[in-house]
Amino acid sequence: MLQTLEKRIKRHVIGRAHDFFAVTVPGFEAICAGELTALGLNGRTVFGGVEFSARLHEAYRANLTLRTANRILMRIHSFRAIAFRSLEKAASQFPWELFLPAGTTPKLHVTTHHCRLHHTDAIADRMAASIQERLERANPAAPSAASMLAQQVFVRGTDDRFVVSIDSSGQNLYLRGIKTHSGKAPLRETIAAAALMHAGYTGAQPFLDPMCGTGTFALEAALTAKSMPPGWFRDFAFMGWPGFRAKRWDYLRRKAAEGIQELGTHKIFASDIDPEACRQLDECIRRCTLTDAVSVVCRDFFELDPRDVTDRPGLVALNPPYGRRIGNESESRERIDATLARLRSHYAGWKFILIVPAGRERLEIGAPVQAYPFTHGGLKVSVMVGIIGSV
Repeated sequence: MLQTLEKRIKRHVIGRAHDFFAVTVPGFEAICAGELTALGLNGRTVFGGVEFSARLHEAYRANLTLRTANRILMRIHSFRAIAFRSLEKAASQFPWELFLPAGTTPKLHVTTHHCRLHHTDAIADRMAASIQERLERANPAAPSAASMLAQQVFVRGTDDRFVVSIDSSGQNLYLRGIKTHSGKAPLRETIAAAALMHAGYTGAQPFLDPMCGTGTFALEAALTAKSMPPGWFRDFAFMGWPGFRAKRWDYLRRKAAEGIQELGTHKIFASDIDPEACRQLDECIRRCTLTDAVSVVCRDFFELDPRDVTDRPGLVALNPPYGRRIGNESESRERIDATLARLRSHYAGWKFILIVPAGRERLEIGAPVQAYPFTHGGLKVSVMVGIIGSV
């Protein structure tokens, strides 16, 4: 029976291409599509993500290397249902054993729009029961270690048509497996990565993260400068799938390792007014062997002179507190205005990244500025990129 199951997995899962959906922050769809193109995978942008077709091992590589995707879902099933009886039938007849490990109890996420079946909790309960029953019937073997990896199933219903996807990523991809510390208003790694791409950062120029907090900008810059995949330090849900091939995964990691660079001198400088934040970031850098890329000092942005860390202009990135993140709107305006004044007086000739809330895109910075809007935590925000003019 297990041999027959293995043949079915090879034929229906490993041996053919599947439809995938890379979930992104709204506003980052195009830049994520560009990343997929660089991997040889042509995608179609839709609101909130990119649709693409790929073989299973190509989805492994996408999870490992995409810097701006939050999650990668694999479309596996679709059906129409207007009653729970037809929903349960469609769920129970689907070969879940090809996609999910024996002994697993996946977490169900259900959304509906214009569906006669609109009670999402009831849909999730019925589908979960059908999945568990099917897995037990198809593969009664004892659960393996692979089944311990958390699995998630996403069900989206629109006009009575339901699309079922399994999550290949596990934890959100912005969780790189690098940081164990948290901050008051941390920046997501995918947002920092997109900002660096918009600014054209390659790792060749000096990079300054002078309000580093948890160090997201500095760490993302280090991964870019070293050509290190963002998923290098973490595991993924697909590693628990029946179709997972460890040898193929090991090969992909070996090929990626060949491209990782050792840097001769520091080009990335992080600083913050909070000594504990600097200590935690420095500890993180040492643990993840990024000491060749990043140097940390404890300084107030409004006292730091960039000439203290580098003798030539580079790229400076700031994510000053705004709106609901920290303080009120008036305090947010004051912080951004003070930040701009400091940039004008001390960073002439530097390229900059500044993340600001909607309505603050008109920056008096002395040169043309490009705005890249996105949505984050319900807030409309923009990544601002430009070159600082002289005062």
